[in-house]
Amino acid sequence: MAGNPERRAALVDAGIEVLAREGARGLTFRAVDGEAGAPTGTASNYFTSREDLLRQIDARLHVRLAPDPEVLETLLRRPRDRSLVRALMQDIMDRATGDRTGYLALLEMRLEATRRPELRASFTKSVRGDLEQGIEFHRQSGLPGGDETVTVLYLAMLGLILEHLTLPGVLDGVLDGVGVPEGLVDRIVTTIVPEG
Repeated sequence: MAGNPERRAALVDAGIEVLAREGARGLTFRAVDGEAGAPTGTASNYFTSREDLLRQIDARLHVRLAPDPEVLETLLRRPRDRSLVRALMQDIMDRATGDRTGYLALLEMRLEATRRPELRASFTKSVRGDLEQGIEFHRQSGLPGGDETVTVLYLAMLGLILEHLTLPGVLDGVLDGVGVPEGLVDRIVTTIVPEG
């Protein structure tokens, strides 16, 4: 297996592009090579199998979609109240729209995990780890609400991201005077997060 880390990263990012655009069925080594501008056969030198590529895409998506440490540090200087939770949720939405391809690839990974038990196990573990990390972050940061608040926020934001990235017109005008997605982020936080 080839060992150039920059080439491997470029191939994984190309895989994310293919996955987001073509779905899991279109994710072939040939398609990844083409997206990366690499000679045919390059991806097969870097990944032992399609499952290996999917696992590495999963790991890369968690890096690409993670919060910017500087943004997080700036936000955490604010009081630990509902407005901070709103800002944190808006940051999630900004990252989703800023890396639409990454989030669409993440959604494709979810779909592919329903078809592949081995991927389901590893992907479930990584997504569950993210949720548990979010719950722990909420606890450690002293934000209002508890584990239930974080879990319901997670579900609501996941639904908003799904609709906004896949069928954005569905939410336009659904609530009079509420903008999409910013206004809906505000409504989600106001409805779920206690004031104190």
